[in-house]
Amino acid sequence: MIVRFLLAITVSSCLQSAFPQKLKKTDKIILNYLETDIRYLADDKLEGRRTGTAGEKLASDYIVAEFIRAGLQPAGENMEWLQAFDVDDGKQIDSSTYFSINGTPLSVNDEFFPLAYSACASLEGSPAIALQEPGVPWFFDLKEMLEENQNNPHFDLDNAVREKITAFAKKGATAIILYNTASIEDHMGFQPKDRSPASSIPVLYMSKEAKKKYLKDESAILEIKIKVSLSEKKRTGHNVIGYLNNGADNTVIIGAHYDHLGYGEDGNSMYRGKEKQIHNGADDNASGTAAVMELARLLKPSKLKNSNYLFIAFSGEELGLFGSKYFTEHPTIPLSSANYMINMDMVGRLNDSSRSLTIGGYGTSPQWGPLFTNNDDKKYFNLKYDSSGTGPSDYTSFYRKDIPVLFFFTGLHKDYHRPTDDYDKINYIGELHVVKYIYHLLDILNDKGKLTFCKTRETQTTTSARFSVTLGIMPDYTFNGTGVRIDGVSDGKPAQQAGLQTGDVIVQLGDYPVSSLENYMQALSKFKKGDATKVKYRRASNEAEADVRF
Repeated sequence: MIVRFLLAITVSSCLQSAFPQKLKKTDKIILNYLETDIRYLADDKLEGRRTGTAGEKLASDYIVAEFIRAGLQPAGENMEWLQAFDVDDGKQIDSSTYFSINGTPLSVNDEFFPLAYSACASLEGSPAIALQEPGVPWFFDLKEMLEENQNNPHFDLDNAVREKITAFAKKGATAIILYNTASIEDHMGFQPKDRSPASSIPVLYMSKEAKKKYLKDESAILEIKIKVSLSEKKRTGHNVIGYLNNGADNTVIIGAHYDHLGYGEDGNSMYRGKEKQIHNGADDNASGTAAVMELARLLKPSKLKNSNYLFIAFSGEELGLFGSKYFTEHPTIPLSSANYMINMDMVGRLNDSSRSLTIGGYGTSPQWGPLFTNNDDKKYFNLKYDSSGTGPSDYTSFYRKDIPVLFFFTGLHKDYHRPTDDYDKINYIGELHVVKYIYHLLDILNDKGKLTFCKTRETQTTTSARFSVTLGIMPDYTFNGTGVRIDGVSDGKPAQQAGLQTGDVIVQLGDYPVSSLENYMQALSKFKKGDATKVKYRRASNEAEADVRF
C-alpha cells in the first residue's frame, strides 16, 4: 500500500454462518495455499519484489504458474500472461561524465556531481577560482547566500542558484562549479526526477572535501576539463493477468499488487536504519496477492458462472499505482464489460481481538449498501466502511474509469513499509476468513446483474504529514513531463475552488517553479493555512494562472 489510510468508520456485522470457528478440511487446504504463497513471495530471495527487478520476475513467474494451475487463461499483452509497462526513474549520470582539475579526475558522486538540470556538454578552460572572466568556467561559493538567508523561511536555495546560473551564463561563464564553505547545510544533491528545463551551460557541485583538496589556492590558474552526460533512466514492470471465461456478458475484476519496496531504493521505506535491508512485504502485499490466487482456485470449479472473472496481480503500486493505471489506460478486455472491481491490499494482519476489516469504495454503487446492512447474523468481523472510491491502492485506477469498486484492508501495524513485515507475522486464519467472506460476497452478487456506478468524494493518495496545507489534488505519478499533472481534484479543496481540473499540469506555485512531484512538495511546505498565492498551470497547450487560498 502506498500510504497510510485514514477512514470514516461505521460498524456492522457479517455472516457468522459463512465463517465457522472449527476449520473444515477445505479450509485447511485454503490455509495451506495461503501460507505457501505468502512464504514464497516474502522470501529473501525475491529481494522485496521491487518493480522492474529480478525479484519482481521471480514473483511474476510464481503467480503465472499458480494461475495456470488454477485453470485460468492468459489475458495480458498478445494473450500472454504479462502486461509490460515502463517506469520512468528520471535522469541518471552517465559513466562518461568527467571532471578533472590539473589532470586529476574527481570521483563522480563522492567528490562532485552534475545538477540534474545541467546542460550536457564537454569543455576545457583555465580559470582562477576568484576571477570570473568570460570564456572560462566560474566557481561560486554558496556560503554568503546561505548565511544571508538562514532566517528567511521563504528562501529557496534551488531557485536562487538557478537565477545565479542564468546571470553568470549571460556574463560569459562556460560552466558553473558550485561549492559550500559555510557551516550551514545546503542539502544539494542530484535530483533524478527534476524535469525543469536544462541550463544553457554545465553546472557541477563539489563536495566540501574536494574543495579543500583541489581549490586551496584561489589565485592559482587551474586546468579544468568537464564533460556532463545525462540520460533517461527507465525500468519495466509487469502486471500478471489471468482470465476465467464463463461466456458471460460482464466481467468481475479481482486484483492486488504484488510489488513491494525492494531495499527501499525508491525512498518509500519507513525504516531509518543505516544497514541495507530487504523489505519482504508479507502483508503489503503478498497477502493480497495470495488472496487473488486463492479466489482464482475457488472460482474456477464453482457454480458462480454469471460473470467472467479477470484476475490481475499489479506491479508498480508502491510507486504510485503504475500498473493499475497502465492497465486501465491499456485494458486487455473492454472496460465497458467490467461490472465491478475488488481490490485486496494488506489483508493478512487481522487483529484477533478487534477483528476489524475495512471496506473502501462503499459509496461507488448503491447496491453495496444493502449487501452489507441487510446482514443480521452474529459478527465475525467488525466492518469499517469508507465511502470514497479513491485512496491508497489500485482500486482508485478503476474508480476513475467509472467502475464500482470495493477495497479490503485489515489495518496498519508497526511493520508497515519496514523490513520487519515478514511471513511469520501473518494471521493466516484471519486471512482465510477474509478470502471466504469475499467469496461469499461474490456468491451473493452472482445473480445481481450489472451494478450502477456512483461518484464519491475524493481522498488523496499522498500524505500531507510534512505540510500544514494541501492543494487537494491527486498527482499522476506516471507523468514524466515537466510539472505535476493532476489525476484527480478533491471536492471543496483549494484546487477545486481555483478551477483546476483533472489533466491540468501545475508548473508554478507562488514564487516556486514546479518541475517535479518532489519540488511541488517542497513548494507546498513554504505555505501555511490561510496563505493566498497564485498557481500557474498548463491546460492542453495553453498556460493559465489562478488564485488559490490554503
